[in-house]
This record gives sequence, structure tokens and C-alpha cells, in this order.
Amino acid sequence: MLRQILSKLPKKSSKTDSAESTRLESPLTQQRSNGSTAGLGKSSSGPKRTSSVVFPASVVAGIEPLVPFKDVPNAEKMNLFVSKVSLCCVTFDFSDPSKNTLEKDVKRQTLLELVDFVASGSMRFSEPAILAMCRMCAVNLFRVFPPYYRSNLSSVGENDDNDDPMFDPAWPHLQIVYDLLLRFINSTCLDAKVAKKYIDHSFILRLLDLFDTEDPRERDCLKTILHRSYGKFMVHRPFIRKSLSNIFYRFVFETEKHNGIAELLEIFGSIISGFALPLKEEHKIFLWRVLIPLHKPKSVGVYFQQLSYCVLQFIEKEPRLASVVIKGILKYWPITNSQKEVMFLGELEEILEAISMVEFQKVMVPLFWRIGCCINSFHFQVLTICPALEV
Repeated sequence: MLRQILSKLPKKSSKTDSAESTRLESPLTQQRSNGSTAGLGKSSSGPKRTSSVVFPASVVAGIEPLVPFKDVPNAEKMNLFVSKVSLCCVTFDFSDPSKNTLEKDVKRQTLLELVDFVASGSMRFSEPAILAMCRMCAVNLFRVFPPYYRSNLSSVGENDDNDDPMFDPAWPHLQIVYDLLLRFINSTCLDAKVAKKYIDHSFILRLLDLFDTEDPRERDCLKTILHRSYGKFMVHRPFIRKSLSNIFYRFVFETEKHNGIAELLEIFGSIISGFALPLKEEHKIFLWRVLIPLHKPKSVGVYFQQLSYCVLQFIEKEPRLASVVIKGILKYWPITNSQKEVMFLGELEEILEAISMVEFQKVMVPLFWRIGCCINSFHFQVLTICPALEV
């Protein structure tokens, strides 16, 4: 009887359940469903909810991203860090300075606050914090550059001085992100064993792709970050060396176009200085297959100083390689380019100062034949260097 009476009572509406489920839905799910930039550029309904209007909701429930770190207890600071980093995952168009000025300023202030927090080294980074940090850097930094518009890379630097470098309009913003990433990698609060799962091979490859930027300021930041990453993550060192070799191979044998060869060689120069003796076969192969062929491209003048330094580093490590290097230089000796010939003669002069008599005897015949050709050159700089080589 009781069951019959209850069955006749009106059922409770399901609207309450649906509303409750909506409230309990994670902010990350709401962000994905609404779009990462759905709230950008819309007017705010009240000054107290600026962050929820300007940026997507935080991935940490109950944490307001614009709250300063000093206003929360230590137990909540790492959650606030994740919330602020997630807030910075929105990108803007910096080609128009008048667009999204409020949002850009809020994001800039948040990034600067994150830089100060990471620099303070107050607490160890949790795994969610490392994941959020790597995701934010990937969103802001990893991008595809436009195709090359310059075709005047045909000479050794006669046009390089005339071409002004291209500066990215977003650099004031990118610089803070790079500074944050550098401090994050350098931080003693970062556990390399945990971070290597997120700063992985894919992350490193995309970081290397950025070296092709035309902005020299960005390449300089990338050079420092990659060097610190090489020192921090020992497990990634063989992969980084292999990836650098692949970039050089592609440059020498395919495109002969890349903006960051000088910076990449500078990184490798510091890597070579840390090689243990005797040199591994892998490193000698790099010398023969990468560094020596890098003398071939017409734009060698752009990176010749760094290239010569790497070569001399190898010879200092193992003097027996001097004859191998000289043979390689003679193989790629320029025929009609006097500027390039002057650079090669200068490099030979430095190598001959360190070569032993045994190694010199292996190459003296072809070397003197080439010097004899240079003596007959009509270029005054070539004639100036040749007497020093003869002595």
C-alpha cells in the first residue's frame, strides 16, 4: 500500500541535478567547451571579476589567479602558481598595439609576478606545476615562422651588413616568457627527474626550431636556455647533439638557409670543451661530417668565427686531428671568392701554430701547393696573409 501511495506522488524536477552538475564541472572542461579566448575583448559585468572576463577560468578550482602570492598561505602557493601560469596561456596579436591593451597588461603583470616567484626559490615545484609551466611556454613560444623573404644569401657577408635584422613586435612579451623559462630551468627547486618527462625530446625539438627566427634577441635567449637545458638534463644530451647535427646537415646539404647557425655553433663550442679524453668516435664523426662541410656554404662568413672556434677546440683536445682538418679545408677551398679565401687562410694560420711536425708532414705537399696558388692571387689581402703562412 505504501508503495502505491509513493508512486502517485509528483516526481522532483531534474533541473536541480543538472544545475549542480554544471557547478561541479571542472573549470578546465568549461574552458575547452567555451574556447580558450572566448571571453577576450568582452566588457566586464563588474570590476571584481576582471580575470574571469579577460582570461579563461583557472584550472585550479577556487583559486583566483590575480591574487598576489603574498596573500595566500604557503600550502596554497603552488596551486596559485598553476592558476597564474594557466591564465597566461592566452595569446594576443602584438602587430596592433591598440588591440587588447588591458588584457596584454594583465598578462604581462602576471608573467612578471611569476618570474619573481620562480627566482625566489621558495618551494619545490610540483609535477602539475611543471606540466602547466611547459604547456604555457609551448603556447606562447612555439610558432611557425613565415617563409624566407630574403634571397641575397649568395655571398659571404657583403649583403649581411646591409640587411637590418627583423624584430618581432611581440618581443617585449616574449622576453618575459623566455626569462621565466630560463629561471625555471635554472631553479634548484626543479627536480630534473620529474621535469624531463615534460621537457622531453618533442619540447627540445620545437625549441631548436625557434633558432630560425630572424630576431637576434630571441636567438640569444634560446642559446642560453638550450645551454642550461644541456647541463640540467644529462639524459637528453645525446639527443640534443644528434638534433644539432641534423640541423647542420639540412643546412649544408639541402637549404643553406638558417638564421641560427652561429648561435648553434656557439652552443656546440661549449659542449666540445667539456668532452672527455680520448674523444669518442661519435665526436670525431661530427668533426668530419658536420664541422668541415660547414666550410662549404656561401654564407659561411656569418658563422665562421664560431665554426673556427669549434674546429680549434677539437685540435686542442686531440692534436692528431689537425691533418684531418687541413685536408678538409683544402677540399672546400674557394676558387673565385677572395673574402672566403682570406678567412680560410686565417684559420690555417691558427691551426699551423698548434700542429705537430708529424701531422704537418702528412699535409705539407697539398698545403704548399695551395699557398703557391694564393701567392699568385690578385687580391691584396690574400697576398698579405701568405707570407705569414710561409714562415
